[in-house]
Amino acid sequence: MSSSNEYGSHSWELLVTVDHQHEEVQKEFLLRVTGDLHVGGLMLKLVEQIKIPQDWSDYALWWEQKKCWLLKTHWTLDKCGVQADAKLFFTTQHKMLRLRLPNMKTVRLKVSFSSMVFRAVSDICKILNIRRSEEVSLLKQSEDTLKKKKKKDKNSKEPVTEDILNLCNSPVSSGLSGSPGLYSKTMTPVYDPISGTPASSTITWFSDSPLTEQNCSVLTFSHPSCSPETLAEMYQPRSLADKAKLNAGWLDSSRSLMEQGILEDDQLLLRFKYYTFFDLNPKYDAVRINQIYEQARWAILLEEIDCTEEEMLIFAALQAQYHVSKLSLSSEAQDFTCESEVDEVEAALSNLEVTLEGGNTNNILEDITDIPKLADNLRLVRPRRLSLKTIKPYWFVFKDTSVSYFKNKESAQGEPIEKLNLKGCEVVPDVNVAAKKFGIKLLIPVADGMNEVYLRCENENQYARWMAACVLASKGKTMADSSYHPEVHKILSFLKMKNWTMSPQAVSDPESIDMKPECFVSPRYTKKYKSKQLAARILEAHQNVSQMTLVEAKLRFIQAWQSLPEFGLSYYIVRFKGSKKDDVLGVSYNRLIRIDMATGDPITTWRFSNMKQWNVNWEIRQVAIEFDQNVFIAFTCLSADCKIIHEYIGGYIFLSTRSKDQNETLDEDLFHKLTGGQE
Repeated sequence: MSSSNEYGSHSWELLVTVDHQHEEVQKEFLLRVTGDLHVGGLMLKLVEQIKIPQDWSDYALWWEQKKCWLLKTHWTLDKCGVQADAKLFFTTQHKMLRLRLPNMKTVRLKVSFSSMVFRAVSDICKILNIRRSEEVSLLKQSEDTLKKKKKKDKNSKEPVTEDILNLCNSPVSSGLSGSPGLYSKTMTPVYDPISGTPASSTITWFSDSPLTEQNCSVLTFSHPSCSPETLAEMYQPRSLADKAKLNAGWLDSSRSLMEQGILEDDQLLLRFKYYTFFDLNPKYDAVRINQIYEQARWAILLEEIDCTEEEMLIFAALQAQYHVSKLSLSSEAQDFTCESEVDEVEAALSNLEVTLEGGNTNNILEDITDIPKLADNLRLVRPRRLSLKTIKPYWFVFKDTSVSYFKNKESAQGEPIEKLNLKGCEVVPDVNVAAKKFGIKLLIPVADGMNEVYLRCENENQYARWMAACVLASKGKTMADSSYHPEVHKILSFLKMKNWTMSPQAVSDPESIDMKPECFVSPRYTKKYKSKQLAARILEAHQNVSQMTLVEAKLRFIQAWQSLPEFGLSYYIVRFKGSKKDDVLGVSYNRLIRIDMATGDPITTWRFSNMKQWNVNWEIRQVAIEFDQNVFIAFTCLSADCKIIHEYIGGYIFLSTRSKDQNETLDEDLFHKLTGGQE
């Protein structure tokens, strides 16, 4: 019996639909409620009416019209704004989701549809045993990138059955609190640092998690490359505008999956969004290293990032090494170039080499009170708009973060012809080892755009010293920095990899090795060369990497990817305030680049280190940024929501606060403060 007070003048009827699997029980319930009833009380009243004995702890109320969860159970209906016309759904918070990993494998697992995406991705990474979940996010493929695939599926006579790895029985997937993961710093190694397989002493750990030994191998090993026909069917960006489409679908990390229109059993892409791979360690990061390697591999095969023919052959050789699986260890430690600010791949390689050789790294203390300088004869190349470019030899002096050049060595005591400040400039390698061309392209910010200057070096050693100095100067660092000499060493080692020589013995019979060269290079090169020619050239390059282990080959591949000029750039089509045409904005880990959409040439670069503040005018969807020296820019984003760019900027600044002495818990509140905005 109900009391008469329950049906007072302030009560009203509320329709709630229950998402359950019992066909014999109704799904719609009409409850009489009052505005001062709290959400928890409403859920209790609803469960009492349903009369189904089951665990309702994972259920919560979803408000369809407002696209939001009612998770604050102590709030009243009045405070939430719920009235009689509200359509509420009582549904589970954890639902099945299909995720396409960078290695093109699909996993199916339960994910929280009510948590912010940042938290949901953290839980996913615990299931997959991927450390540093803050570098990862979820991407929804745009319609344009799916058109080609849909067209192919329509023409296909046989239905395509996708092999899906089901991880739905995980403790995190079930909505329970996850374990700290399999990567605690105090434990023994989880993975063999040579092969990437789970270490025998920790195999038993996987029996209690969805990552059984078999499942783990799916995530840690690369599988045979796809055929050229399959590659041709995949979306390949042909222009900067096409590349911008690839980054349009990043989900908002500050909102839940349900709030962003993601439904149960939808498919999303799990990708590394931020290109700052922190604290890579082969002992604990076999899955993470393999997935980064796969993301890099597909970016190169699908030409999402440009590289020279010489570089493409190095990438092909490293893939071939993985394919051939020569597990002999290197007798010498090898390194090569990487221009990332925090070279975690180099640290991982060093860690790997120490593990394999049983040695210890030597700490070298440098005298940082005396800033070194470079002085040498180089050639200066200046492109001319209406005439041929001029090439002249000068005496160059590099000190601090500036380059000065003089007519000759004797006049170096006087005033220079010109002094170039490289802080904040773009440094691009212009190298062809086979042709003995060692150039450095400098794009130096000036008032009306970028001043383009080329430096030509005589040999590899000179190039390595000057290139390393330019890279550090662009970041505001001098040659006194402890990273200078390792940078020189890496550049020299990378050049050594490029400098292969024809060995008739090694390539006399490319068919003797079971290898399809078309699987290791982008379609552009399969059209340019015949299969036998490609195989011979790949095997030439392969001689320099043939002694690498599987994990080392992947780490080298990642490092070579990081050394490409376009590495880490995410593109968006924008309209700058006051401009009458569209431009492309490149977002990187340490800078923003304005790029001419027609030519692809950089116009201006702004460094995050010079940024004072940034905000978004949500009414007109405009991003405004203030830099040092009273530089202001503002733009609207045309190829994606402006929130995506806002989150990218805040996310990179958040990642720059990480340090190795921290534990692996993240300041989630700080992330949302930097990325969430005040919408």
